Amino acid sequence: MTTPSAVANAYAALSHMTNPATNAAKALGEGEGQNFGSLLKDAIGSVLETGRKSDGQMRNLAAGKANLVDVVTAVSETEVAIDALVSIRDKVIASYEEIMKMPI
Repeated sequence: MTTPSAVANAYAALSHMTNPATNAAKALGEGEGQNFGSLLKDAIGSVLETGRKSDGQMRNLAAGKANLVDVVTAVSETEVAIDALVSIRDKVIASYEEIMKMPI
């Protein structure tokens, strides 16, 4: 079962990444920010790290060292992170397609 805090953290991270006010301030050079490439790299790294934790929990369960609830929680957090990443990917592709439709 996905914990409410894991879901809240995932949506907060997505909200921060997609907040137009934050992105506009970065585009204008206000404040120190990351570029899109490093932001994407960090997001993918975060998903990978969550997956590694989930795999570790499953190995520990197989060895009899972990609680089933912890394993299910780790797997659910990984699922939420992957769903969020897929959602971002879909938005990026849709944006690219819209740009390609623009007349020159």
